[in-house]
Amino acid sequence: MHPAFSVIFLTTLIGTGQGLFVALYAAEVLAAVGLLPVQERGVYAVGSLVVALFLVGGLIASFFHLGHPERAWRSAARWRTSWLSREVIVLPITIAAALTYGAVHHFGWNLGNFSRVSPVGGDLSLIVGAFGMLATFTLFVSTGMIYACIKFLQEWASPLTVINYTLLGLASGFIFASAYVAYVAPALLAFCAIAAIWLVLLGLITRSASLIRNARIKSKSSLQTAIGVRHTRISQTTQGFMGGSFNTREFFHGAPGWMFRSIKWIFLALAFVVPLVLLSFGLKERSTTLLVQAFIVHYLGLIAERWFFFAQANHPQNLYYQAID
Repeated sequence: MHPAFSVIFLTTLIGTGQGLFVALYAAEVLAAVGLLPVQERGVYAVGSLVVALFLVGGLIASFFHLGHPERAWRSAARWRTSWLSREVIVLPITIAAALTYGAVHHFGWNLGNFSRVSPVGGDLSLIVGAFGMLATFTLFVSTGMIYACIKFLQEWASPLTVINYTLLGLASGFIFASAYVAYVAPALLAFCAIAAIWLVLLGLITRSASLIRNARIKSKSSLQTAIGVRHTRISQTTQGFMGGSFNTREFFHGAPGWMFRSIKWIFLALAFVVPLVLLSFGLKERSTTLLVQAFIVHYLGLIAERWFFFAQANHPQNLYYQAID
């Protein structure tokens, strides 16, 4: 498939925002039960604003691949059957939940109804945060299922698609959280950085598993089924069109073979290996600079990973409109 950079930025930006929200709320919950030091409300308020900025950035990016942006509201109409519609609905809810969570901390709102409250923001922040967590993971599932539910794209049609979207989003969010708390709340650094390391490792394992799975896929389609001819020996001598068309542009990445093969190793290094090294040294040295570098390198790796994710999906129509080397 042809990788649209608007979709690449949509999925990577909202994933980082979702992961950052999970990191913030997890830190508050652990502080509420005495497992982490209590921090100022501003740590959560500012962090939630950054979450919203990531999510809004992804939402803005999504408009660039729409032929008619003024009709974008119609994409929510099929919520009963379409995972895309569900994502369109849940994304603004997640943004609203993050902003509300930040406002609760900023203004110190509290219900005072429960015996177990957060020393940071009170019981209302725990309630709003729990709703935000539900929206966040619903968004992870909805985004991943947009691709995993397409059965004829065998590279995507796997539970690993949803798992990888979730783990990579959490990893990027926790890496960003590590850099953020290293600057504003150093007492939370060990929690965020260690969690980030584990999430990157898990992401490396599951993403590698998907690469191995996809390398072993046996296509259900063939030249015979593509053109409806049952002859046992068919060879293709032309692309199917004298010039380019929508089919050849939108259902094939168009990159040279060497580039396609290289991107896989590039994203494995940038999204996983290098960030693990930088996170480890950043945690050991308590260096904000190294942690910021870890996020930048990881995010660049995510862009390459998402490009490869889309490019690797081989649409069955390419059997007919394939290029001849």
